[in-house]
Amino acid sequence: MTISDFAFSPSTLTVSKGTTVMWTNNDSAPHTVTSSGSGSLNSPDLESGDSYTFTFNSAGTFSYYCAIHPSMHGTVIVK
Repeated sequence: MTISDFAFSPSTLTVSKGTTVMWTNNDSAPHTVTSSGSGSLNSPDLESGDSYTFTFNSAGTFSYYCAIHPSMHGTVIVK
């Protein structure tokens, strides 16, 4: 997953249970990967070039956003 132009790309990703997803910040501004609601995604501030990984061990739909720029949203669907 890339973070570029103040957006997560792709905005929706479908993976199998047990998949590790990596987000890499390609913007000049810092961003986060933060669960919407009570999920487990909780990256630190990612500066340009920084990455965050998370392994999805259970099926479901996981929505997230950037805590610094709340208009940025993404979804990971785990089957």
